[in-house]
Amino acid sequence: MIQFTTVSNKLELDGILKLQAQNLPVNITIEEAKEQGFVTVQHDMDLLSAMNTPYPHIIAKKNDQVVGFALVMLSEFGNEVPVLRPMFKKIDTLSFKNKPLIATNYFVMGQVCVDKTCRRQGVFSGLYQQMKKQMSSQFDYIITEVATRNIRSMNAHQYIGFEVVDTYTVAAEEWAIVVWDWKRSIL
Repeated sequence: MIQFTTVSNKLELDGILKLQAQNLPVNITIEEAKEQGFVTVQHDMDLLSAMNTPYPHIIAKKNDQVVGFALVMLSEFGNEVPVLRPMFKKIDTLSFKNKPLIATNYFVMGQVCVDKTCRRQGVFSGLYQQMKKQMSSQFDYIITEVATRNIRSMNAHQYIGFEVVDTYTVAAEEWAIVVWDWKRSIL
């Protein structure tokens, strides 16, 4: 049985890093990346641990193993991951529902990933349900970006209720900035 919770110890952070490494483009085939999706950022333990405070990351566990995660990333960490700097800069220029995003109370979902053995079992939506349960009383929106070539992730985010607010290109990669309005969610 899969359980959804928040990170509470270093072993769970290690589980995130292991699952993350398994899904980086350098560790999967081009076909697998196209069909199953991929993650872009490889965090280190120090940053992952720092991001876990004050709002812990959301994880899915099966038999005490991390089989999915959704990372909570406050805007204060925007300069810590070079590949994400353009996203944070872009967010500051965008509006959603006629209100500048910079003037709203949001956080960034820093990355989401589900173990290959647990896909198509509701883990993705379960992670976001848990995230909503943990965070919706304190934040208006979740914002994240998805590489538009990552079709599986784009479709999954839009299914949950994320709306594309802008796209931009950096280093030949097109990114969609997506916002999840808690009030309009299907979850």
